[in-house]
Amino acid sequence: MGFAGAMAVAMMVDGVLGWPDGLFARVGHPVAWLGRLINILDISFNRTIDTPAVRRIAGAAVAVFVIGLSAGIGWVVQVALAFEWSRIVLLGVLAWPLVALRSLYDHVAAVAYPLQSGDIVAARAAVAQIVGRDPATLDEAGIARAAIESLAENASDGIVAPVFWGALFGLPGIIGYKAINTLDSMIGHRTMRHEAFGWAAARIDDLANFVPARLTGLLFMVLATRPSNSLSCMARDANRHRSINAGWPEAAMAGGLGVRLSGPRIYHGSIADEPWLNEGARDPRAADIRQGLTLYVRAMVLLAGALAILAFA
Repeated sequence: MGFAGAMAVAMMVDGVLGWPDGLFARVGHPVAWLGRLINILDISFNRTIDTPAVRRIAGAAVAVFVIGLSAGIGWVVQVALAFEWSRIVLLGVLAWPLVALRSLYDHVAAVAYPLQSGDIVAARAAVAQIVGRDPATLDEAGIARAAIESLAENASDGIVAPVFWGALFGLPGIIGYKAINTLDSMIGHRTMRHEAFGWAAARIDDLANFVPARLTGLLFMVLATRPSNSLSCMARDANRHRSINAGWPEAAMAGGLGVRLSGPRIYHGSIADEPWLNEGARDPRAADIRQGLTLYVRAMVLLAGALAILAFA
């Protein structure tokens, strides 16, 4: 279980340091490197003159190539490191950039601070950095709801899922997962350009997040001040979400905080009539973002502790 120990190290390093701005300015970020590769492949192989069937095959080939290349690089590095305990720390440091623990906290906290002080304009600008809905249409409840939903979903996609696959397979697992997640975020959309080309990327991402999403929901439920409400909300509402995975952490968070999440929202001028999670509960406020962040921190500490115990067991 040395891989579990390495993932605990990655979480601890990221929790303390995040990804420093100076380091980002000098070398960028591995996810940004993946993004540039995917963009090049998208431009090169996602051709509008091709039939949807051809574009679907091309997209599947691109997904397999990017995931295979990423996991292969991780495997080569991992083999070179071997698995001695003295190298587990180095393995964790190499995995550190792929865990967005500190970044997620900072981005969501950046919404909570101005919203609590009544600066709705600054809060809208901050929430626009983490969600795709139109910020100008959001009141306090809408901003708080968007921030909490982003916190819950990205806790799964940005932390639990990568360390889950990293704990199983080491660097190939965590790098391969980040390739999957980046592919989905860039080409896995139901748009005219990516409906066919990104089909495989979206399906692979659904599969890769199936277990981590439910694990994230359980972590939130166990540590919530209202664990029974969190559990019942997950059981009742998780599968009502448009995503087969995101509904689990979001429903757990909604029940745990005693607020309603999801619901209708506006994207690019169009109304998306999403069902409510924890319908009948009150709308969230700025203070609920802070409570959500507290629950998030507790869940991540529990996850890191569990990984460390597995490593030493």
